[in-house]
Amino acid sequence: MNTDKNINAFFSILNIIDKSSDKSQRVIARESSLSLGKVNFLLKELTKKGLIKIDRFINSNNKWAYRYLLTSKGIKEKIEITKEFLSRKENEYLLLKKEIELLRQMVDRNDT
Repeated sequence: MNTDKNINAFFSILNIIDKSSDKSQRVIARESSLSLGKVNFLLKELTKKGLIKIDRFINSNNKWAYRYLLTSKGIKEKIEITKEFLSRKENEYLLLKKEIELLRQMVDRNDT
C-alpha cells in the first residue's frame, strides 16, 4: 500500500466490508466511488495480503454471490490505516485552518 490513493481506497473498502460483508463488488464500487475493475483488483490484493477472506453464499440462487470478511489481520490493518487516515486528515485540517486565518487577515487588512 504505497500511495495515499491506494491507502484511501483500501481504507474505504475495508470500512465498507466491516459494515456489511455481503455487498457485491458493484455496490462496493458505488459506495467507494471506485471503478468496478479497481474494486476487483483491490479485493484480490486484500485477499493475497490475508486481510480479507472471500466466501461464497452456499444457499444463494446467485452463483456469483460472495461474502467478504475481515480477518483478524485485516482488523488490525484497518485500525492502523484508520490511525494514518485520521492523522493525515487532522494535519490537512490544521493547514486549512491556518490558511483560512491568513485569508481572513488579508481580507481584514484590505477592508480598512
